[in-house]
Amino acid sequence: MAALFLRRIVQAALILLGVAAITFLMLYALPADPAVLLAGRNATPQTVANIRHQLGLDQPLAVQFWHYLVDLVQGDLGRSFNQKTAVAPLIAARLPATLTLMAAGIAIEVVIGLTLGVVAALRRDGFVDRAVMTMSFVGVSTPQFLVALLLLYVFAATLGWFPMSGYGTAAHLVLPAFTLGILGAGWYARVVRSAMIDVLGQDYVRTANAKGLSAPRVVLRHALPNALLPVIAMIGIDIGQFMGGTVVVEAVYGWPGIGQLAWQAIQQVDIPIIMGVTLVSALAIVLGNLFADLVAPLIDPRIRTA
Repeated sequence: MAALFLRRIVQAALILLGVAAITFLMLYALPADPAVLLAGRNATPQTVANIRHQLGLDQPLAVQFWHYLVDLVQGDLGRSFNQKTAVAPLIAARLPATLTLMAAGIAIEVVIGLTLGVVAALRRDGFVDRAVMTMSFVGVSTPQFLVALLLLYVFAATLGWFPMSGYGTAAHLVLPAFTLGILGAGWYARVVRSAMIDVLGQDYVRTANAKGLSAPRVVLRHALPNALLPVIAMIGIDIGQFMGGTVVVEAVYGWPGIGQLAWQAIQQVDIPIIMGVTLVSALAIVLGNLFADLVAPLIDPRIRTA
């Protein structure tokens, strides 16, 4: 186990280094100039040059990246160009909202996806199976903003059951969490269906049926636990995706998470914030995969972490 952690730490460092380098190069290849945006339309060339010097943008790209890495090793994600404050506290202040939305979204998609996937597998090739697969295909193909606007119109604007936007109560959480959950449930339903069909054909399941065990016990006790391995892996991936991939949902619902922070930073070409959110999201993906690697052997002892 110690060797596993050591390898994961080395891999995480290399992944974060690669993500930082690629993101840094892509951001500085953009045609937009942060100094020009900060100076305003009527600024003189000298004013723009002064701002570029203050931000260190007049240095060679390799020098800028080296300085960023040195600060990053010390836990410094830089200072926001527009807000004139450290990036780390800005992200830390938004993390609770994003973590809350992430946990609720994953819980909803897992519950819905598991239920539909099991039902579809038990009714394989029947009407229910085809209906579930059709709904899952529609779910994974529908854009986030469309589902968000539809839920807002029906449950907030028309019925008035939930607030239009905001943060702070359980009522504010329902619609954004269901937006993420509904869209993600389709993937879980398809994966669980395939895994359950494979497991239901195994000898130990047929033996359990031959012993006269009830159908719910066979499914819940013998089949479902062995079909959960791909679900664990998907949860690990979703942890990272939801950390920085909820930009649209947070923007539509006014949810004050790091996705909304990233969207505002992209509009303002605030490179330090974009870099910070990207690295935090990459770190979350690494930790999510590590979580999946550690939990999988607990579900199926036959799996060993090499």
